[in-house]
Amino acid sequence: MNLKQRVKEIKKNLTTIFIAFKKSETPWYAKIIMGITIGYALSPIDIIPDFIPVLGYLDDLIILPLLIILSVKLIPREIMEESLTEAENMQKNDLLKKWYFGLPIIFIWVFIIIFIIMKFV
Repeated sequence: MNLKQRVKEIKKNLTTIFIAFKKSETPWYAKIIMGITIGYALSPIDIIPDFIPVLGYLDDLIILPLLIILSVKLIPREIMEESLTEAENMQKNDLLKKWYFGLPIIFIWVFIIIFIIMKFV
């Protein structure tokens, strides 16, 4: 599998996880791991900063796929199948390219930055 296919698969898995996260039937313990996975994937802050040669990208190549695998394993089979179908439909309809899906994460980070500025200035 080449890199482009791998990135598409990760994108589809993240979308599937996000859809499953929103379902009320998903167990709470799975939602915790899924929330961490989605947050880590969308977060501009990495455990190891990207500017550190080699190590900077290792966390993206190792940690994110491991979190995705763990999240997928915790999602019940029926919910995973439903979510995967929805994710594939979104991918076919180009809904994954819509920037507004990232708005909640942007708002959270803006809130955190404002809070830090207000606290220390």
